[in-house]
Formats: sequence, structure tokens, C-alpha cells
Amino acid sequence: MFQNNEKMYSYPLHESYRSRDLREMIERSASLYAEENAFLLKDPVALRELDPRSEAAINFRINPDNEYRGITYRQVNEDRKALGSAMLDLGISKDDKVIILAETRYEWYITYLATVCGLAIIAPMDKELPANEVENLINRSGANTIFYSRSQEDKLLGIADNIKQVKNLVSYDLPTENSSKLAGEDKDLFFLWDLINTGNSIRANGNTQYDNLPIDPRALAVLLFTSGTTAKSKAVMLCHDNLCVNIYDVCLTVEFDKNDTLLSVLPLHHTFEATAGFLLPLSRGGKIAMNDGLRHIAKNLQQSKTSILIAVPLLLETLHKTILRKATGDAKVAKKYKLGLSLAKALNKIKLNFNDKIFAEIHKGLGGHLRLLVCGGAAIEPQILADFNDWGITAIQGYGVTECSPIISNNRPKYKEHASAGLPTPHVEVKIINEDENGIGEIIARGPNVMLGYYEDPEKTAEAIDSEGFYHTGDYGYIDDRGFIYITGRKANIIVTKNGKNIFPEEIEFVLLKENIIEEVVVYGERDEYGEQIITAEVFPSVEELAKVLETNAKDIDTSVLTGSVAEGLVKDAISKANKELQNFKKVKDIVLRAEPFPRNTSKKILRNKEQRNV
Repeated sequence: MFQNNEKMYSYPLHESYRSRDLREMIERSASLYAEENAFLLKDPVALRELDPRSEAAINFRINPDNEYRGITYRQVNEDRKALGSAMLDLGISKDDKVIILAETRYEWYITYLATVCGLAIIAPMDKELPANEVENLINRSGANTIFYSRSQEDKLLGIADNIKQVKNLVSYDLPTENSSKLAGEDKDLFFLWDLINTGNSIRANGNTQYDNLPIDPRALAVLLFTSGTTAKSKAVMLCHDNLCVNIYDVCLTVEFDKNDTLLSVLPLHHTFEATAGFLLPLSRGGKIAMNDGLRHIAKNLQQSKTSILIAVPLLLETLHKTILRKATGDAKVAKKYKLGLSLAKALNKIKLNFNDKIFAEIHKGLGGHLRLLVCGGAAIEPQILADFNDWGITAIQGYGVTECSPIISNNRPKYKEHASAGLPTPHVEVKIINEDENGIGEIIARGPNVMLGYYEDPEKTAEAIDSEGFYHTGDYGYIDDRGFIYITGRKANIIVTKNGKNIFPEEIEFVLLKENIIEEVVVYGERDEYGEQIITAEVFPSVEELAKVLETNAKDIDTSVLTGSVAEGLVKDAISKANKELQNFKKVKDIVLRAEPFPRNTSKKILRNKEQRNV
């Protein structure tokens, strides 16, 4: 039963199918789309073009110029069953935790699917974490099996003696002498492709026990460590039902089918990518193309004929900036761009849309097939979304948290407000509590997508989920009269003035970031001797803007220029201009210049704590 009246959505929902669990989902897709490609990649081992033990396979390095080839849904399901059967034969069972510590690759996807389909609990981990944090999370999870890639081997080698409960190590790459050292005397070492061969033999001999392992849709299936920007990582427990309803809800509101190709650019251990960029496409018969690195996105978009891109704001901001730079590079080009924009908007007013034809060059630069951009993970400047829509590429943003699997709300391609986080998804109920005089309060959400709780932490679970089942997000915002959610900031970031007014730094940052000279900014309060909050903006200036003003090359802008008098003057002028848009108590009074960009977590969110941002 939907929590929200369909009339809220302005036009009908799409047809979708709600799977009972992820095994049913992948089995259904393997049946419906058996010979369609599920993955597009360039790895000849995964493609069965090279023997994984051959010299050619060992020395192979992916060339971004190579074309994509496909792996079918039938093959994916066979690989899942083979690996799952081999893991079952090793004695891995339903309460065991299985960690993945690797970059995005075919083996990552197969490990997740093989584990989660009734066998054990999957715990994807951030490959960028330092060794001490990896050790901590492995021990907190109690995992007994780790699947890893060679890029993580040295990290694991350094902590091997401190993860005694780990009994199985599975390498995605052919094991080396180093791998044997990692295993030592107390751990068994395996090569993933050997396990798949073993599993195929088990199945050929008639043992298909793995296929019928019982699945409780409301039992722990996925353990996710949050990448908090302000606090210690929490272990979120998700079940099959959490994920299946979230996939179902998104498919009801955003069209995605077997003709779509999604380019995977975000880390898979993040639930946004895992749900929306991995499980969702597989539920609809779509294709997932693996990217060759952020430097090669433009090439990969073209090679894979990507139609949908899921991204965080930083990536869309970079694409947007590159497009605008080319479109307004000189007077002649800029004039043509402005005329095209005026024509597109005039035609849109009379319900005619030729934006993709008018801005054909932009479409060509993005591969020629891109139709939808979905942004999540953090708020994005609304004008960026508006510009992409003007260029004929639908761009929408949503809102979610790991604890809600993750999607709470999203805009729809034909019913959207760029400044908002969209409408609650059909099975989610959202409320605002503890509202102030402006109707702003904490956002809370309830629905079958809300997590089971935090692993082995009942106190934190009770703090997060109230007696009525609402998850308290820690985000503040409001809901307008049409049901759109607007986020004003994080509870943890609020600046409280001496007379009790709440200031959301994110609101001020949005205004400041409209100024070209401000590349990155964090706003915070510093109390003076009288207890008043001095609104302070810590700014990393734009290297490009400084180079333009100083009539020099960007590579010649060093740290002394970034924190020098010219940068200071330009930033002060920009903040004076921005302050005119802000209420008196929100105006920026102090400025701190940075010589380096702010440190970010792997979600590309700026680390806001003073200790973190000064690392």
C-alpha cells in the first residue's frame, strides 16, 4: 500500500515489479533477459577470452581505448550460482560476514550476488580506507571471509596478525608469494576464478543445494559502514525487503528499462551506487558499463552509449563547468549558445522540445545517448540541473541516507523542482518535527526501506528509530504545499546565535558558491569574547579565476597566490556581493583562505570538522 496519494505525482506511476528478495530479482532477470548483456567491460578474464592463469592474463592492463564487450544475464546468474556453491562448500553459512575490499570490477558484483542470495551477510568496504580503519571494521563486523583485489593486498598484509577471526581469503587476481604471506598458517587462500570452476563442477555433479537456501526477507543481509563526515562510522543493517522496496519505488517514479545503459562511476560500497547503480539496473534488464577512471568518463560515455548516469554533485559540477567553458569560450561561440538557449526556452513554452537538436554538440560530447542524470549524495546547485534540462538532458536530484536503503525522495523527470529533494517515494512517509517559526525542522522517515538497526548497537538504534518506526535523519528542512522536500542543512552543522536563532551553513554556502572566485567553501561559527557567533567562511579560491585575473596560466598559481592579497581582495568582494542576499544575522563577517582544496570522504563530501578539514 502506498503511503502517498498518487495525485501528488501529477502523472501516473510507471509499471514495476516488487521482488520478494534479491535472489528472486536476479533469477527473474536471468529468465526475462537471458541473452541480453548485463555488464559491459574490457577485462578479458571476466569475458572468458583469456585463461586467468595465463601469462597474458597476468600482464593484462585495461586500455581505455578498447571497446566494451558484454556478459549476458544468463552468464551472470551461472557465475553467481557457481561461486555461491563453492562458498557453501567451504562452509560459509547464513550468519557469516563476507567482506569485499576492492575496486569496481566484475568479480565485485558476482561476490555480492553470490553471498546475498541466501548464503551469508555481505559487507562491502571502502577500498580507500587506511589499514587501521580496515582492521577496525573487519573486527567489528566479525567477518570470517574477505574477497579482495591485489591493490589491497599490502594493506591487508600489514594487519593480517590482528584479524584472527578471518579464515578465508579470496583474491580477485592470481595469488602471488605476497598472497601466501598474507594467508600465513591460519588462513586459507583461494583464487576467485578457481572457486567459480569448483562451483561449476559441484553443480555438474548434481549438487544444487545453494539454489534453495532459505531467505528471510526481513533478516540481516547487507552490512554497510557509513562514511560519516562528522562522526565515527556506523554499521547499518539492511535486509532484502529494504532493498527490494527501494528499487521498486524508484522504478515506479523513474523510467528505466532493458534499453538503458548505466555507466558506473561511484564506489560500489556506497549504498546509493549499490542500490541505484547496480541492483536497480539488473532488476530492469539494463546494462551496467564499468568506467576506466574519472579521466576517461567522456570516452566511456561514448563507447558504452550510456543513457543514464548516476553521480554526486562534484562530478556534475565538473561536467557542467567543462560544457559551459566550451559553450562560452569566445564571443562568437557564446553568441550562438545564447541564441540557442533563447530558442529552446521559447519553444518549450509552447510545449515543443528540440533542445537535444539545438544543443547537439553538447550531446555529442556526452556520448550522444545520455538522456538522464540522477544526482544524489549531497545537494547540488539548482541552476546546474536547470542547465542540463535546458540542453535536453533530464537532470534530477533525490535524497537519501544509508539507513533508508538509501532513497527517501526523488524528483521525477516530468514533475520536478530543481531546488528540492523531490517527493517521498511511494512507500515512504516523511514528516517534519520540532518545526521553528519558518516551518523548518528535522526530517524523519518511515517505511519498509528503513534499516533493521545499527549492528550490535541497540542504544544508537533506539536514538535513530523512534517507537513509531520513524528514522530521524539529522537533516533539517521543510515540505511545501505540493509535498516537495527542501533540505536546509544538517542538525550537526547548525550554528546557534546568542539570541537562539538557527543558521544553516549549507544555505550560506549555496549563495557563496554562485561566485566564480569561490571554488570550495565551508561556513562555520566562531564565538567571540562576548559569546556572539561570528559567521566565518573558509574558502579555497578558484585557480582558474585567479589565472584569468592575473593573466597567467593556471599551473603558475601556487599556494602563495591562493592565500595572497589578490585572492583575498577578490574573495572579499565576492562575499560582500553574496552578503546582500543574506539576512543580517546570516552575513559572513570573517574570511579564511585555504591554499589547498578541502579533504573529502569517498562520497566526495567535504569533511567539515575542524580537525578533519585541517588534516
